[in-house]
Parts: sequence; C-alpha cells; structure tokens
Amino acid sequence: MKLTLAASILALSSAVAFAENPMVGGAAMYEDKNIIENAVNSADHTTLVAAVQAAGLVETLSGAGPFTVFAPTNEAFAKLPAGTVETLLRPENKDQLVKILTCHVVAANAMAADIDKMIADDKGMHPVGTVGGCEFTAMKDGDAIKIKDGMGNIATVTIADVKQSNGVIHVIDTVLLPAM
Repeated sequence: MKLTLAASILALSSAVAFAENPMVGGAAMYEDKNIIENAVNSADHTTLVAAVQAAGLVETLSGAGPFTVFAPTNEAFAKLPAGTVETLLRPENKDQLVKILTCHVVAANAMAADIDKMIADDKGMHPVGTVGGCEFTAMKDGDAIKIKDGMGNIATVTIADVKQSNGVIHVIDTVLLPAM
C-alpha cells in the first residue's frame, strides 16, 4: 500500500510539473536543466541544436543567463531557401551563423505575460533588443505573440514559457533574420 501511495504521489507531482512546463518536441523540459540540456532532447529542434554547436554557442547558452530564447523549430529552418542551413553550418560562415542565432536571444527572463505587458504598454508594438544586436518588434495577433524580424518576416510563438534553470524558451515557427 505504501508503495502504491508513493507511486501515486510521484505520478501526480510529475503531472503537475508537466502541466506547468510544456513538452517540446516529444520531450519533457525540466526547469532545473539549462537551455542546452533541454533543447538537445527536443525532436523539433535538431537543426537549432546543430547550429548552436556549429556556432560554438553551447557553453554560452549553458551559462547562468538569464536568457530568453526564441527557438525556431526544424520546420522553421526548412522554410528558409534551399541550401541556406547547409551554407550557414560551414565553418567559413560561422560569424553569420552566430549573428543569426544570437538574434534569437534576449538577455532577460521574459515570460509571455511580461512580453504581453510590454506590448500593451507600448500600444501594440514593443521593440526587442537581442544579444546579437538585432532589434525586432514584439506584437500580438489575437492571443498569439508575434515577433517581426529585420527582414519583415513574422514568427509566431507556438509554445510559450518553457522554463529553464537559466531562462525561458519560446518556440517559434519562423527563423528570425537580422536586417541586411
């Protein structure tokens, strides 16, 4: 009986943890793990993980933070013109890859409610400065948070508030690009 009760409590606490912090790419995301430790388990972010590794940003994104990462899915990378990802992953294009990836990172712990408030306070459009020196625009479309990049592309946050030990991830459906 004690084992069954303990197992039930463990199952309930696991369910509560999952309810608070969503599954991403078929993998549980744990608040006590950092951005990299969680991202490597997401089947939806294998391209992003490969890009972060090629850019040499693993140590940075494993660091203390806080970081808000707008994390494009594999499908988001697939929307880029054919050959773009392969070209960016080449060693000679590392600087460009670092620029693009760091434009997905904000040096803050910005949960969706915080972003919503910033958008509302700025009357519908809030400038977002990134670690990579890009300035994007956060806005709302109904309940959805959208991010407009330097090229005019608009990404939608599809999964918000994936808490990490060093920040938060918001999954997005489009790769954000700096102004050229």
